[in-house]
Amino acid sequence: MAGILKVDKYQDFNGNDIMTSDGSGNITINNAALKMTPAFEAYLGGSGGQSVSDNTVTLVQINTEVYDTDSAYDTSTYRFTPQVAGKYLVYGSIQNESSTATNLKASYLYFKKNGSNILETVNSYDNSPIRADIITGDMIVDMNGSTDYVELYGRIDSISGSGQLFESDTQFKRATHFGAYKIIGA
Repeated sequence: MAGILKVDKYQDFNGNDIMTSDGSGNITINNAALKMTPAFEAYLGGSGGQSVSDNTVTLVQINTEVYDTDSAYDTSTYRFTPQVAGKYLVYGSIQNESSTATNLKASYLYFKKNGSNILETVNSYDNSPIRADIITGDMIVDMNGSTDYVELYGRIDSISGSGQLFESDTQFKRATHFGAYKIIGA
């Protein structure tokens, strides 16, 4: 037997709204424990990309927000500081490009928590160098909610030692991006 339950709000035993409905099928979750926030996504905007020195670990200047639910991402320091304790799925990608064909030997992506490496991924092309690639990474990070922060770094190793950059939004829509969101129930 099936049944239908029609309500405009769900409340806890103390009368606090957990979820509300506007009557048109739009639900608002009012309980912070049920939201996947704080959350943000941002990308390297502008034209020309970010020039980087050869084989040097470099902070990626992710400067254009797509969304930032709690103002937890800073586009001047390029840090995500959620201010809410929990586990976060952190993700990112970097479009790497060399100024000449067959110049790119390897590209690296790093996540750093409070300045220390917590993830390093590498795409290596030692035997067959290329001109460009996209490297991605993701991981779950436990954040204390008061002082912990996460940043995205990259490194490009080229044959010539010059002419590398992290590609901006102009050619590949948001290929160089960075984001995170709180995981419910973790």
